[in-house]
Amino acid sequence: MKKAFITGANKSIGFETARQLLQKGFYVYLGSRNLENGQEAVKQLKSEGLNNVEVVQIDVTDDASVKSARMEIGNKTSVLDVLINNAGINGVKIDESGNFIPQTSQNTGIEIFKEVYETNIYGVVRVTQAFLDLLKKSDEPRIVMVSSSQGSITLHSDPTYKYYNHKGVVYLSSKSALNMYTVNLAYELKDTNFKINAISPGFTKTDFNHHRGTETVEDAGKRIIKYALIDNNGVTGKFFCEETNPEGGEIPW
Repeated sequence: MKKAFITGANKSIGFETARQLLQKGFYVYLGSRNLENGQEAVKQLKSEGLNNVEVVQIDVTDDASVKSARMEIGNKTSVLDVLINNAGINGVKIDESGNFIPQTSQNTGIEIFKEVYETNIYGVVRVTQAFLDLLKKSDEPRIVMVSSSQGSITLHSDPTYKYYNHKGVVYLSSKSALNMYTVNLAYELKDTNFKINAISPGFTKTDFNHHRGTETVEDAGKRIIKYALIDNNGVTGKFFCEETNPEGGEIPW
């Protein structure tokens, strides 16, 4: 039985991705920053007859927590087949009137950059490096970076892009940085069986965007596990968003 670890999997896209991998016959380690929330998620999945799942507490912003999660999973299995770096935040703040505060290049404070980068890029690096040894023992190791088409510099330079006017310097740049990490990691492991790709699940309706999204979590999960299940002849070091490009999915960095 193949094994997968998903960060930020106690709700929304991460939870649905866990459900779909379980339905495909995987054993899933469900990463959750809050243990109780993770336990509730596991309880829900088991109520659906999906029993090969257990919660692993992990705060991707904390070195000790990541090391503890790695030790916990390493005590249960010597091989990890899939790592899905799903945990992420947008750093959006709300003013006293309940309006979203724009993340402008001119006025957004460094503290917001640090907060978002700590999860969206440094957290990914921490987790990926911690679990690489277990992944290297798999015959078909897969890493899926849950990114966003909003991190595409090419698209955000194009006035015809549907989200061209939806700027936000912190979140967007964090995903651009994640994309570059993906390219470098895939390059370094290109002569192995690793397949490492960045996937934008689309503008999905979740509490991440205050349910303003237009895509479903079911579709988002399908888009993610597609690259968790890719075979050894599949691509690596690519960027995909089926919402933006329904024909093939690949989008420009």
